[in-house]
Amino acid sequence: MKTPACEVDSRRFWLFRWLSRALPVLLLAGPAYAQTSPASAPQPGTVEQQTDEDPLGRSTPYGTVRGFLRAADAEDYARAAQYLDTRRKEAAAEKIARQLQAVMDRGLKANLDRISRKPEGDPQDASDTELEKIGTVATRSGKLEILLERVERRGQSPVWLFSSDTLALIPEASEELSGFDLERHLPRILVDTTILSFGIYRWIGSILAIALALGLAGLVTRAIVPLLRRLLRRFTDEEDGRALSSIKAPIRLILVGLAIRLFTTVTQSLTVRQFWMQVSVTVGIIGLAWLVVKSNYIFSEFGLRRLRSSRNLGKIAMYTLARRLFSAAVVVVTALLLLQQTGMDLTAILTGIGIGGIAFALAAQKTLENLFGGIMIITDEPMRVGDFCRVDNLMGTVEDIGIRSTRIRTLSRTVIAVPNGQLATMNIENFSTRDKFWLRHQIGVRYETSSDQLRYLLAGIRGMLYAHPRVERDSARIRFVGFGASSLDLEIFAYVGAVEMAEFLAIQEDILLRIMDIVAQAGTGMAFPSQTTYLAKDSPLDQKKTEEALTRVREWRERGDLPFPDFRPDLAGHPSERIEYPPTGSSLRSDPGSREGK
Repeated sequence: MKTPACEVDSRRFWLFRWLSRALPVLLLAGPAYAQTSPASAPQPGTVEQQTDEDPLGRSTPYGTVRGFLRAADAEDYARAAQYLDTRRKEAAAEKIARQLQAVMDRGLKANLDRISRKPEGDPQDASDTELEKIGTVATRSGKLEILLERVERRGQSPVWLFSSDTLALIPEASEELSGFDLERHLPRILVDTTILSFGIYRWIGSILAIALALGLAGLVTRAIVPLLRRLLRRFTDEEDGRALSSIKAPIRLILVGLAIRLFTTVTQSLTVRQFWMQVSVTVGIIGLAWLVVKSNYIFSEFGLRRLRSSRNLGKIAMYTLARRLFSAAVVVVTALLLLQQTGMDLTAILTGIGIGGIAFALAAQKTLENLFGGIMIITDEPMRVGDFCRVDNLMGTVEDIGIRSTRIRTLSRTVIAVPNGQLATMNIENFSTRDKFWLRHQIGVRYETSSDQLRYLLAGIRGMLYAHPRVERDSARIRFVGFGASSLDLEIFAYVGAVEMAEFLAIQEDILLRIMDIVAQAGTGMAFPSQTTYLAKDSPLDQKKTEEALTRVREWRERGDLPFPDFRPDLAGHPSERIEYPPTGSSLRSDPGSREGK
């Protein structure tokens, strides 16, 4: 007893729907090509709502193509003819439907999931907004475009039908594309017996093709890995057989996807071809993403080894973070591509991700602040692991620069964790990066020291600084800088060629001891806070010098030359007596008469 066509179509619909949900999980494949159910009849007891949905699903271009293919695959050509814009009689219409199926199965180049699901279609597919281009078929006379046309009928909503212009060219194209029909040469049991609406011979062919693809992929992988090992040794001077072995599986998966893609070119059913083509694309995307993640791991491991060998420990955390973020980005992009293969609109998904990202950023503001602070510290390198630094009022050695915080061991041997977000805004003084030490001291000698003794002292210390092999000559100086409360103050300034604190302290100690020797040789001594009481007979003032000073001031007053509060403008730049500088006897004087013996 023959099953009614409507029941067969309903069964095929539910099988396609189950296939669309089960096969992506079982076969790591893309979507099964199952069209959602046409507008179903209202349930008893409910109020029927006004709808523009066509009962045959012809309200959208996608629904028309899917409905036609389902009816044609079920050999229900009477139903398939309802998707054609033709006025032919039933027998002729069913014949043209059969011919259209043959042309689409054998020569149509199109991605059915890209067909518009909007009632108005996609205006970009054709210059006429009432036409929708499905794909092209290569014929001897040129490319035959398969077009849908939006048809408005009296009292009905507009529907999409296969264009009458396209149908006029179908008989000739069908005759041209008619070739070897595999089903005619197979036992009828293999053709008539179906599993999930597909002939058993197709399942056998698919299984054999996948097995053949796996075998060929294994052979090709064995040939590729030695070549990759040579390239790795050439560009990185390293070889890691275990790491390269880990990429065999993703390469094999990519090759399986390519083999499935080649297999789809010989299939005679458009539905089967589209399904396996999406399976190959899905497998290829997963395999490529897997290969990128594995390659990222391999090359990042080589980079980490070099960082460890060069003791550049500060960048290890950054390197590890970059590797993980890149792998996460590959996974997200792969997921979006797989969702796109199912025909889903990514606009809503990306919008949701954007809103969720904003909410996450607001909730994890401090965490992100520390994360980016750590990235800036690692990339800018104001300090590295092992450096001795001062961070505000904190001094210590950097032990670890992490993603969230930096650990510093203080001079009291405790460990303080400073959040990177705060550390990025602090003043960091890195003592480990200086190239020389600053030697700066102020010493005081006793007030009993005479001016010539002080000159001898200054010359001796200056000569010692110039002669010291670890003191930078151009920066060395010692000057008499002032009269202190209980001492004559001398300032010593110089840069010492040392990079380690212990080395500098030893050089500084040597210099200070030599200064003490020079002070002793000058016949004076170091001053210390004190008060000296002198007991002496009071001598009267010199009456003669007092009268001379008073007379001189009286003359200034009478002439109007009293230099208070300042000199007269015409005398300010020309004082009556000029001071000689450098003083007489200085080695810097250029006149020979100022030197002794000349």
